[in-house]
Amino acid sequence: MDVREIYVRCSAGFTERVHAVDGRWDAPTPLPGWDVRELVNHLVNEERWTPPLLGGATIEEVGDRFDGDLLGADPVATLDEAAATALAAVRADGAVEGTVHLSFGDHPAREYVLQLSADHLVHTWDLARALGGDETLDDDVVAAVLDWFGATEDLYREMGVIGARVEVPAGAGPQAVLLGRFGRTP
Repeated sequence: MDVREIYVRCSAGFTERVHAVDGRWDAPTPLPGWDVRELVNHLVNEERWTPPLLGGATIEEVGDRFDGDLLGADPVATLDEAAATALAAVRADGAVEGTVHLSFGDHPAREYVLQLSADHLVHTWDLARALGGDETLDDDVVAAVLDWFGATEDLYREMGVIGARVEVPAGAGPQAVLLGRFGRTP
């Protein structure tokens, strides 16, 4: 599956769940210390970073302009706008062919878009769990992200961006395996 399609589907899944928040912004999520508002703000932050980084900007050039609460008075509208802008950046001609300058070094843009996709995908589950909604993730995207994550999991854990791996029962489906590798208890 094309990396752009993976991102589009992951973004759509997250956005769909945000539209179901229905005022429950302070509901706890599976992430210790994060409520729904903080989780959505985290993804809006990533979406704000996407256009400048895919455009070649460095972390230093972007600076701290996306720090703090980005959601304002209308979190859903803010997410919709940020998601649309990030999607446009990912879909732009040549966007996934370049290099991005991340805090942990220069990486192919394609890799960065997969990182963003994985974050959107796993946080879609976090949000669904927090809201008591449908936790089912896109099977094709789960398979693609699981395949990519095999070579990335140790780095994520070393960087402290995911928790300890949660072992899932033998024969568990790909979604459960992926969530367990991201430190979630499916």
